[in-house]
Amino acid sequence: MWEQIRSNKIRSVVVITLMGSLLALTGIAAGVAFGGSLDAGFVGGGIGLLLWFFMWMGTVQSGDKVMLRIAGAREIERKDHPQLWNIVEEMTIASRLPQMPRVFIVDDPSPNAFATGRDPKWAGVSVTTGLLRILDRDELQGVVAHEIGHIKNRDVALMTTAGVMMGCIVILAERALRLLWYTGGTRRSRTSGSDSKGGAEAVAMVIALILLVLAPLLAQLIYFALSRKREYLADASGAMFTRYPEGLARALEKLGGSRVALADESRVTAPMYIVRPKARSASGGSKASLFATHPPIQERVRILREMGGGAGLAAYETAYAKVHGGSVVGARSLAGAEALTVREASAAVDTTSERARARTASNAFISASGYVRKECGACGAVLKIPPSVADRMTKCLRCDTPLPS
Repeated sequence: MWEQIRSNKIRSVVVITLMGSLLALTGIAAGVAFGGSLDAGFVGGGIGLLLWFFMWMGTVQSGDKVMLRIAGAREIERKDHPQLWNIVEEMTIASRLPQMPRVFIVDDPSPNAFATGRDPKWAGVSVTTGLLRILDRDELQGVVAHEIGHIKNRDVALMTTAGVMMGCIVILAERALRLLWYTGGTRRSRTSGSDSKGGAEAVAMVIALILLVLAPLLAQLIYFALSRKREYLADASGAMFTRYPEGLARALEKLGGSRVALADESRVTAPMYIVRPKARSASGGSKASLFATHPPIQERVRILREMGGGAGLAAYETAYAKVHGGSVVGARSLAGAEALTVREASAAVDTTSERARARTASNAFISASGYVRKECGACGAVLKIPPSVADRMTKCLRCDTPLPS
């Protein structure tokens, strides 16, 4: 998939430039709207460029931390959730990443997952407790492989950069329009020394208001358009790494059929998830549009199941052309792709109940959050104790029996 990696590096430069231009134009519009002159607009544009520079530097340094903080993710260790940890290890080896991504859990009943990191050496895979509750091992492996596909293809760095900058443009434009609404526009009370100058400023004011309205929409169009094709490529990578497309197909069906709303409803993080976080339907949501963050789930499932006995990039390309039409995998990547056959389903049938999976996922998140889990030997109560009082909690709250140290 080196063509995709190279393409994403080029796109990163283009996106940074486009988002910077939009941010500068938004600053100019805000300056004209509040300052009432073109000179004030240029000052606003300069401030917008400075903001763009600092946002870009911040994204490079800690964009992944911003995304994880927004989602409320907690990093886990192997002991917290051995199955999830082992699956991430397996897919790291299959994808030939230089090192294993960090593993995170988000305490959210909505099933979903996303990846973060500016490059494979600083990457992470995050899954929700809702996802761990409803998926068996093969399905969870398909989702993790999909997210590692994003890391391998360098999608994550591109989307993190675009997402943070889009958020900045949206916030700036919305704040400016809100202030104009409440103040009525400070420029209105000013008078100009000449009719020609006043006419020019009036035109500039109209253009500024149009820019303030359109800038967030344009930023979202750029951001969402980037996210759609990369989902197909990550599905292809997931099928290749697991050699079991059916696992990912079943997982997507379960995620698409969920009616539980995700707590993280930010427009910035929405395209980072494996499926659209809200307004989903069993068929994969509404029809694809300019503002769709993801391709329809139903279409993605059909492509995976049309791969037949193949699990490589060539099989996915053929299935994509049959279902969607056109091409999604680069010619050079196809020329060097290995022909892979589909493996058998896992020999050991996963009979773990959803309730048990939910309990394991919840305990993993609690442990990652620093809580101490103690079980009373007398009454069987399981206490989840905040770290701030763990040292002082020596007796069971239910039966007053001394707890194990």
